[in-house]
Amino acid sequence: MHFTDNRNEPDKTDDNFDRLWKIQDLFEILNATFSKFYNPSENLAIDEVIVSSKVRVIFKQYIPKKCKHFSIKIFKLCDSTGYTYDTKVYLGKDGQRMAQHVTATHATVTELIRKVEGHSHKL
Repeated sequence: MHFTDNRNEPDKTDDNFDRLWKIQDLFEILNATFSKFYNPSENLAIDEVIVSSKVRVIFKQYIPKKCKHFSIKIFKLCDSTGYTYDTKVYLGKDGQRMAQHVTATHATVTELIRKVEGHSHKL
């Protein structure tokens, strides 16, 4: 199953190389649809989802204490009812974020709440 043309592969040596370039369009469509058809309640939560995977990708995590030792981390912004409002796949260390001296947790939270900022939500 292909979601993008392999001839359009970006340069891997570029600082802004997107590791999800093959399925990035799919994630953008899903995130736009999640936020288009639902207005979240006042209380929101950020949750981490561990997806077991046998795919060979560089951003797969090794978590020895989990039953799914090799997995992909996905962070979700969820409503109090459990509805997923936005998602972000953890792609490993980010050189741009490290240059700004921003922690991974801070960057993840900031990116996930960008759509609901200024709307009086509680996180």
